[in-house]
Amino acid sequence: MPAADGAVGEAEADALFADLGAERALILAVSGGADSTALLYLVVRWRGGRRGGPHLVAVTIDHGLRPEARHEATAVKRLCEKLGVEHRTMRWSEAKPSTGIQEAARLARYRLLNIAARRAKAPCVLTAHTLDDQAETVLFRMARGSGLAGICGMARRVPIGNLAAGFGQAIDAVHSARDGEDFDASERVVVVRPLLDVPKARLIVTLREAGIAYVDDPSNVDPRFARSRLRRLMPALAEEGLTPQCVARLARRVRRSEAAHEAVVDWAARRLGLGADTRRVALNGADWNEFPAEIALRLLGRVIGTIGTEGPVEFGKLETLSEALATALAEGAPRFRRTLAGAMVSLQKNRLVIDQAPARRSRPRQGDVVRKPRPDFPHK
Repeated sequence: MPAADGAVGEAEADALFADLGAERALILAVSGGADSTALLYLVVRWRGGRRGGPHLVAVTIDHGLRPEARHEATAVKRLCEKLGVEHRTMRWSEAKPSTGIQEAARLARYRLLNIAARRAKAPCVLTAHTLDDQAETVLFRMARGSGLAGICGMARRVPIGNLAAGFGQAIDAVHSARDGEDFDASERVVVVRPLLDVPKARLIVTLREAGIAYVDDPSNVDPRFARSRLRRLMPALAEEGLTPQCVARLARRVRRSEAAHEAVVDWAARRLGLGADTRRVALNGADWNEFPAEIALRLLGRVIGTIGTEGPVEFGKLETLSEALATALAEGAPRFRRTLAGAMVSLQKNRLVIDQAPARRSRPRQGDVVRKPRPDFPHK
């Protein structure tokens, strides 16, 4: 067993990176902070102890938000030269938004990392998310009212396009446009988080024992950002027993429950004959009522996501719609019609019908003739 507060040893690192040995190349996301610098050092040490192995490319993203970032990228480059690792700096050169800067920077970072991976023909991008990051993520999502899927926290492996809605298609299109290559859907890049069960403190000990310097990003403690405020609360929460290990254990248990729920939804979808090419669903309302509320909620979200034309289904709005639908079915309401994410959900003679919502009407201009709706058409 590794020491709870000691450096990460070679045998432990072998286990952390065991599933990556057969890859032809790996992209390492290295900002110069303690976590990513430790990732770089550990992967290089692991790679050096093997006969053959993946080609390593460290990538530093300069978001253009702090003047120090360029110097930090240069420091990472020097460390990579010392360790014998190829290094690239990529810059986020687009205009910066006035609000939501951290989220926009995150999206830009993954877009650039995806481009780097495609250019290097690397199937995996390694990031240095730690046990502490996992705990912060779970608490952050709980504070925002997330469902079980959010409280699962971060997975070890996730397609890079899953990190934001519609993001995968966007970055693939950007890559193809810039590099003049056809996109092969079978070669999607995967983000791997090998340090997800390792506390940050152990990574700092690892670097100190190796004599490797790192930088501290001031944005990590900036009280303007919710994650920074949560980070400041973690020591007090730990004193009450809510340690990062405890929160991460909760995430693992919720992930197990989430997998079970999704398996039941898969079964229900097959039972109802739903597929990826579904364009319209018409079901007996009594059959729908047989499903437990959570399964009905997820199934409704899946159908709306397939049929709708307006992107991802917002969880809070889906809950509201699902509860209203359940009430209408229970009360035998003669009429029910709601739209969400470009799909229309309605009750028609005891049948639940879900199809694409009609196109939104633009507001009439001055002088336009406005026709009144027919009396038999429910108008709101």
